[in-house]
Amino acid sequence: MLHFSTWKTIAIAILSLAGLLFTLPNFLSGDQVKSLPSFMPSNVLHLGLDLKGGSHMLLQVEASVLITERMQSIKDDIRKSLREKKIGNSGLKVTGETINLKLRKPEQMQDALIAIKALSQPVSSSLLQASNIRNIVVEQTSDNAIKVNLSPEARIIRVKSAVSQSIEIVRRRIDELGTTEPTIQPQGDDRILVQVPGLDDPEQLKALLGKTAKLTFHEVDQRTNPRGNITSNLLVLPDADDENRLYVLIKRPILTGENLVDAQPGFSQQNNESIVSFKFDTSGAKKFGNFTAAHVGEPFAIVLDQKVITAPNIMTAIRGGSGQISGNFSVESANELSILLRAGALPAPLKILEERSVGPGLGADSIEAGKIASIIGLIGVVIFILISYGLFGLFANIALGINLLLIIGVLSLLQATLTLPGIAGIVLTIGMAVDANVLIFERIREEARAGKSPIVAIESGYNRALTTILDANITTFIAAAILFYLGTGPVKGFAVTLLIGIVTSVFTAFIVTRLLVSIWLKYKRPKTIPV
Repeated sequence: MLHFSTWKTIAIAILSLAGLLFTLPNFLSGDQVKSLPSFMPSNVLHLGLDLKGGSHMLLQVEASVLITERMQSIKDDIRKSLREKKIGNSGLKVTGETINLKLRKPEQMQDALIAIKALSQPVSSSLLQASNIRNIVVEQTSDNAIKVNLSPEARIIRVKSAVSQSIEIVRRRIDELGTTEPTIQPQGDDRILVQVPGLDDPEQLKALLGKTAKLTFHEVDQRTNPRGNITSNLLVLPDADDENRLYVLIKRPILTGENLVDAQPGFSQQNNESIVSFKFDTSGAKKFGNFTAAHVGEPFAIVLDQKVITAPNIMTAIRGGSGQISGNFSVESANELSILLRAGALPAPLKILEERSVGPGLGADSIEAGKIASIIGLIGVVIFILISYGLFGLFANIALGINLLLIIGVLSLLQATLTLPGIAGIVLTIGMAVDANVLIFERIREEARAGKSPIVAIESGYNRALTTILDANITTFIAAAILFYLGTGPVKGFAVTLLIGIVTSVFTAFIVTRLLVSIWLKYKRPKTIPV
């Protein structure tokens, strides 16, 4: 167990050196980082809102407005369906989140119920999960009256979808500022937390979030060279995934995002490939149907924020206001595209529940306090372990230094955002890092007192301590993982550093110190153990 092959020794050395290289850019200025050779790591830690200062905002999706708008769309579908069935009705309107109507002929009640229920769609919260639950609930309230509501499941999914769409829109808007590592994440069922480090003007952020992304559908001009002479009725736009790929489009759009009711990922019934289904309102359906009928075999472009998301060919006339976009989509890319299609405009107003600015002075004080705490904690641990275990304590301190380099190196590689709780997680890791060594060294002492030789005592000490070390760290890892999964903001920052610290601590305490002890045994061949 104490023998390390050459390749294992080299691997440990390379990993330790990598920690140093990935940590190094954090101690250089911006110009120095840019001047590093291309093969050198250049990623650095980003400071969170509590360290760098910036703007904090808590938004709420106004679900009632969202549901009312959806019910308005369903009302139009009901009117169209009843008109086609020649079922007379009156008082068809949306009140709050409910659609009410009355039939002129009560004897047509069953036909009306069948026609309205036929408009319902299955509710599913994922691509792979089928469901028998429908999106609307249709009730007969009297001989000639009908009430229609969204089902509770459909309402929940609708709000969650709106939150996802809003997050995508907000992220795209904030990225225009050129800020690094903004925090944009859901909080609860209908809220969005927005934190933008380095932006100390909440008014600027509010104005930014008030913008609406523009989604349009255009006819593609295949005859004009995108790099040639472009007439005033044409438009040249790049592909969203490849800036060098250009499309020439008819400037006047066929439709805009205002006509898009919904877009959802799914699977094709013919070949089970991932697709994106979309649906227009009544006006948009008519326009789209007429256009596709006249341009079968030709491409049309879907444009978002002046970039072409996709330009599929029209295989057949698309009537009824709905269609499918197919291609080499994975489940993830189909879901992303559906979100982008829905992100043409905010699905519902965003109400500001909380807003505040964090000054950079507080961040500077926090960083300084974190540095002092880290240094004091590190010095205390180093002195304690040296006094307690002598030479073996020196090995543990070397491993502790490598551990800190690995933690910062991994955080830099991931370009994680360091927050004040994250610093607390690093400080805690410093204290926990030597726990494994303490367990190992105490086991070695016990074996040495039992009269065993140095090699046998050391090998037995590492073997006996391994189970205890793994048990203790696995339980802590599970707790940290739960914090990361369920927590938000600062809690996640603490959990990230703790998770990384646990892995690197086990590696350095059990592998690195064992390598150092092995090298010492090989060259010194001691008769006793100085521990």
